[in-house]
Amino acid sequence: MNQGSDQPHPAADASDPYQRLGVSPDASFDSVQAAKLARLEEAGEDPMARSRIEAAYDAVLMDRLKERQQGRVSSAARTASQREQATPPPSRPALSALPSLPQLPPSRIPRPGFSLPRLQLAGGRELWLPLVADILLLGLLLLVPGAAPELLTALAAGVTLLNLQRRNGRFLAAVGWSFALLCVGLVLGGLLFSGLSASLPEPLRISEQQIQSIPAILLLLLGALLID
Repeated sequence: MNQGSDQPHPAADASDPYQRLGVSPDASFDSVQAAKLARLEEAGEDPMARSRIEAAYDAVLMDRLKERQQGRVSSAARTASQREQATPPPSRPALSALPSLPQLPPSRIPRPGFSLPRLQLAGGRELWLPLVADILLLGLLLLVPGAAPELLTALAAGVTLLNLQRRNGRFLAAVGWSFALLCVGLVLGGLLFSGLSASLPEPLRISEQQIQSIPAILLLLLGALLID
């Protein structure tokens, strides 16, 4: 009986880590990781089986790392690259064209401008109404001692304003011409008073306001009759 003979010992576990995980060498990283999780679930709580699965998983990762360091591309990487080339890139949605802004119609607002009035004698009511009104105002100015010249002049300006508005239909123009005629008439009345106050006899003496109002009322009357 030969007691010195070697006892047989179990062979070392030299199984392929890919076979232990149940994947092929060209499997992708996602497939390797999914296979690892599946083998761990099959192993249950067995620590030895779980350690062998973890070791096989680490061996596969080291094998992939060596391939990259040696400049070799694994079959899994080639497969993934071919899949990416075969898959067309997602098309970008076409931007819708911006709507064109509507063209605004040309402005129809009349531009303000100054133009000389057209002189034409009024007819009908536009003739006799200011004529009668201003003659009455002049009579009150000269014949009634207590009449206020300022009030009578203002009434004459109002008559001219209404008559010009009726003739040409432009209120602002009527206001402007009435105001201009009133100012010119008062200036002429002041010049007239300075030249006539000393030469008039005592019975014909009238106040400064009366003398100033006479040219103003006359100019307002002429404007009401002639400005069109």
